[in-house]
Amino acid sequence: HDLLFADGGVSTGTTGYVRMQGNQVFRHAVEKLAATATTAMERAGIESSDIDWIVPHQANIRIIQGTAKKLNLPIEQVVVTVQDHGNTSAASIPLALSVGQERGQIKKGDLLVTEAIGGGLAWGAVVLRW
Repeated sequence: HDLLFADGGVSTGTTGYVRMQGNQVFRHAVEKLAATATTAMERAGIESSDIDWIVPHQANIRIIQGTAKKLNLPIEQVVVTVQDHGNTSAASIPLALSVGQERGQIKKGDLLVTEAIGGGLAWGAVVLRW
């Protein structure tokens, strides 16, 4: 609650503003994204060395880079589109999958990990064969 919230609003009858502890939200996002991707890989019986591509939620480049580093994967194995489209929220992974395939990065049979974190600080990951 203290990391990301809106003050004011209907309940108080005042104008509300989004408040965020940026550094803490960043650390939380990197930690949770790496952990959820690791859990998904463990449950699928694979290791990061088995992964062809990470296709992350495109929140910002620093979170993407930090998560790749925590997973011991080079940024060259990460589909990154945030520089072209910004943070497109729930559409960012489907958009990145489409762009990655168009670029020739993602090919049939590739093993992918997608991972995302939302504004409500909920997170999750999926391992899939393309």
